[in-house]
Parts: sequence; C-alpha cells; structure tokens
Amino acid sequence: MNDIEKRYKWLLAFLAGYIIYGLVIAYYLYIVSDYSIPKEFQGTAADPKLFMTEKEQLLSTEYSRLKHLLFFLAMPYDWIIYLFVLIFGLSVYFQKLSESTTKIFFLQVGLYVFLFSLVSSIFTFPLSWLSRKVSIAYGISTQSFQSWMRDYVLDFWIGWLMMTVFAWIVYMLMKRYRRRWWFYVWLITIPMTVFLMFIKPVVIDPLYNDFSSLQDKQLEAQILQLAQKANIPAERVYEVNMSEKTNALNAYVTGFGSNLRIVLWDTTLQKLQPDETLFVMAHEIGHYVKHHLYLNLISSIVLSFFGLMFGSVLLRWSFAKFKLHCGWKKQDDIATLPALLLIFSLLSFAISPFENAVSRYHEKEADAYAIELTHDKDAAIRAFQKLTVNGLSEVHPPMLVKWFRYGHPTMLERLIFIENHE
Repeated sequence: MNDIEKRYKWLLAFLAGYIIYGLVIAYYLYIVSDYSIPKEFQGTAADPKLFMTEKEQLLSTEYSRLKHLLFFLAMPYDWIIYLFVLIFGLSVYFQKLSESTTKIFFLQVGLYVFLFSLVSSIFTFPLSWLSRKVSIAYGISTQSFQSWMRDYVLDFWIGWLMMTVFAWIVYMLMKRYRRRWWFYVWLITIPMTVFLMFIKPVVIDPLYNDFSSLQDKQLEAQILQLAQKANIPAERVYEVNMSEKTNALNAYVTGFGSNLRIVLWDTTLQKLQPDETLFVMAHEIGHYVKHHLYLNLISSIVLSFFGLMFGSVLLRWSFAKFKLHCGWKKQDDIATLPALLLIFSLLSFAISPFENAVSRYHEKEADAYAIELTHDKDAAIRAFQKLTVNGLSEVHPPMLVKWFRYGHPTMLERLIFIENHE
C-alpha cells in the first residue's frame, strides 16, 4: 500500500467514525432522551403547559433537537478538517507557497493563515448555512441572507487577523525557545486578553450591530437607578438593533472601567414588560457586582496557562509520531499549526463541562442577586417564561446537552429556584 492509499484509508476511517458518532448522538437526542419535565415539577412555574401552547412545546422540542445535533456534529467536523489539511499535505503546501511569496515572517504567517482559514471556511459553510436555515424555519432568526453573509465574511476577517497575530507570536517564540515557548506565549496573551475584553464593546461589537442610546428614557432612568444602587459606574443604557437578525431576547453588561456598557436588545424591549426588563437588567448587574467578569478573565488566563502547557507537550509528541506522514521538517514550522489547533480544540472540548458548570453557578448567583435587588419574583418568572417561548428553548434538556452546551441553568432549574427563593 503506497502513501496516498494510506492517507485515503485514514481519511475514510475518520469519516466512518464521524458517521457512527453522528448516529449515536442522533439516537441519544431523538430516542433515548426525554424532554418532558419530571412529575414533581408539573404545575409549577417551570411547567411549559402553563406558559406555552402545545404547538410551541412541540416546536421547542424539534428545534432544540436539531440545534443540539448540529452542535455535536460541528466540533468533530472541525477536527476532520484539521486532519484533512495535515494528512493530504495542504499544510506543507501552504507553508511553501507563503515562504516563496515573501521573506517577511509575519507576512508568511498571514498568507498561510488566510489559505488555511479559506479552506476551513469552505468546508464549514454548509453546516453554518444549515444552522441558519433551521433557525429561520422555526422563526428564531429573522436575518436576511445578505446580512448573514456579511457577518460570516466579517467573522472570517476578524478571525484571520486574530489567528495571524496569535500564530506569529507562537511560532516566533517557538523558534527561539524550543521547550519553554508556551510559557512566554502565555505571558504575552495576558495583556492581549485584557485589551480585547476592554475594546470589544466599543470596537468589535459595533461592527456587527447598531448601538444607540435607550429611547425609553423612563426605563433608562430606572435601570440606571438599579445600577447606582449596585455601585456600577454607568451613565447611559444602550439599545442594540437585534430584531433585524433574531426574535430571541437578551441583555448584558460588558466591558471595564470607562468602556463599561449596559446593553438591551430591542427584542427584549419589545416583548418584555418594564418590570420584567428591570429584572433581566438586575440579573446582568448581578454579574458585575459579583465580579463575574473579572473571575471569567482570571479563569481564562489560568486555563490558557494549562492549555498552552499541555498543548506544547502534545505537539511535541505529535511531531515525533507523525512528522513523516504529514511532511513536517521542524516542529516550529507554521505547517504544524493545524495540529496545534486540533490539540487546543480537543482540550477545550474536554474542559467545557467544567467551564459550563462554573458559568451556571455564576448565573444562579446573578439570579439570586436580581431577586434581592428588585424584590419581584413574579416579574422574574414571567421574564424567563417569555425568554423560553421566544427562543423556543427546551425547559428540561438532556444531561449530555446540559454538560456541553449550557452555560446557564436550565429553565427548569431557574424557574424552580426563583419560585422557591425566600
């Protein structure tokens, strides 16, 4: 068997494994999982029969299953793309092409990342397009294809820029510090992470949506009064035009210092009553008061330390094991980037249940704080019930879905917690 035949054999093996994996996930979501709520919670605020029509309950289950299936299919699909680029020599070819085009290392990295990102985007486009079609079919997305493509292209260029800078730093340091490169990369990424979180609200977010001052000045005054009560240095509330893209509801507090922003989606303003909106904002304010933004930043820095450390070990092992098969000459060649991204993706997927569990704990803290700040449990219950209806969210998702997808408590958990909160 020649080398080409071996590569096709490996690819077919990966594809067969992917198909089996997809069938197992579909079996779990469609056959094994029970989306109905336990009997002891029937008749409570979490019972969808009390706030959703039969059609909405049916659509919620159908939509949730499809979105969960697409999520679980997307992650290993990315891994197959990385392997395809490596096994069939595209990564080495991209490196040679970039090196023959320019002698400047940063530009070489930029060209390589562009070619690699282009191939990845072509392969992932069908799944992204299918996800959009599902959201439109169930009335969640309202975004036109032109607008969606604009965001897709914008994602590509922002991702390309960030990946180029990151890869340039990694491989520049890898060439200089063969074993300790990961530590110096980690040190450099700390201020970069802080900087990105600082500029995101004022530089990146406006590229996707239009932000303006909240038009309802009475509601703005009430929100700012809540913020003042919580000692948040906010002077205005922003309204973002999301109704052009979705029917879902959301609000958030983001940024640090002078760049801190309290933001409401216009869909939230359209579909929630003022007291319900105030509870949602009190919840978001709770994240700030409980220092969740800073805790998330610290967590990101700590996890990146271990991710880079283990990633360097696994890359070194991968290079020794597969360098002949992938055509690599040196570990610090940019051609090893897909292997490094594959490693980081696997580590991220493995740690995601833990990250989601921490996030759910923070969300529960924010819910408790909002209740204490507003003293309005009824508005809280109504707000979350409307969030469920407008987003066609399932009230009681399967355990595997909760572990890997839910950074918030399930609606069953949230509504029962609020209803029983003293």
